[in-house]
Order: sequence, then C-alpha cells, then structure tokens
Amino acid sequence: MSSIVLASSNPGKLAEFNALLADSGLNVVPQSAYAVSDADETGLTFVENALLKARHAARISGRPALADDSGLCVEYLRGAPGLYSARYSGTHGDNAANNAKLLQEMKDVPTEQRGAFFICVLVLLQHADDPAPLIAEGRWHGRVLTEQRGAHGFGYDPLFLPDGETVTAAEMPPGLKNRISHRGRALAELRQRLAAPHV
Repeated sequence: MSSIVLASSNPGKLAEFNALLADSGLNVVPQSAYAVSDADETGLTFVENALLKARHAARISGRPALADDSGLCVEYLRGAPGLYSARYSGTHGDNAANNAKLLQEMKDVPTEQRGAFFICVLVLLQHADDPAPLIAEGRWHGRVLTEQRGAHGFGYDPLFLPDGETVTAAEMPPGLKNRISHRGRALAELRQRLAAPHV
C-alpha cells in the first residue's frame, strides 16, 4: 500500500499528516482529489466517527483510506466539546468562535479544575468493507488557559498548555508539536502496527 486517501477536508490536518508521513513511503492524497465529500459524523464515539469517515472515503475513491477523529475533552465540562470540537460554537470549523465559547464556558474556573486532553483516533482501512481495520489512539494531556497564546496550529491550540510545557500548542514549532501531539502519538502507534509482521 503506497497511496492512501486521507478522509479529511481540514487543511490543518492535511498539513500535519503530510509532515508526519513525509518519510513513511506513503503517498497521502486528500479526499478532495477523488471528489469525496465529508461523511456524516453520526457516531457517538471518536472510533465510530473515524470508521464512518474512512469507509466513506474508501468506498467512493476505491483506495485504502486513513481517517481520524479528534477533539478536545475538558474535565470540568464532562468531556465537552469532545465529539463536537469542530462545531462547538454551532458553525463547523469556526476556530475563533469555538475558542471564544470555550473561554466563556470556563470563565472563573480555577486552574486546578481546567484539566483537559486532546484525543486522536486513527482508522486505516484497506478497502471499504475491510472487516479488520487498524485502529490507533493518542492522547495529549494538559489544561485550558484563560487566554489565547500563539499563532501556530489550529483549533484549540492557542488555549491548550500541555503538561510539562511552558508554551501552548500554538506557540510550539510545528515540528515539535507534530512529534508530541495526540495526532503524532496516534500516528506513531499506527506506524508501529504497520511495520509489525502480520500474523
């Protein structure tokens, strides 16, 4: 498998995956190259949504497909925005509005209750009816700040301070973020699985 379809229309994700897979020997083609529209994310978990997206892209393109479903889970908000991270404010992909809503929801919440983690679930299908998808997960723990910092990344990166770091995800050089982020960790696990001998 040398060419796979990435089941996403998110330019931030496309850039991250291209950087993370640059040395993998895999040719990552965006789903738009096959006129694949975004799948309806009707699942109740990140795994379900990633499977839906991968199957949709694989079925229409006729190619192996890689999909991710990811989001920010805030402990104080009982896991929100979670599955609805990209459309938390009501409009899909409006980063400014999503961040503004999160700041409002977390207003006056003390530091010790601002714990959160990014999660990424990756699903790789050989074909649309693949009964044994490869599934990998990565989590990146930290906390939500009271103001935005940084200009890199996308989504909630300006509000997320990873554990053990002094800079937000949006202040990190992209190469560092890609290595240690939830998506980087999930992809590292997926690459290990791909490299392992098949039983």
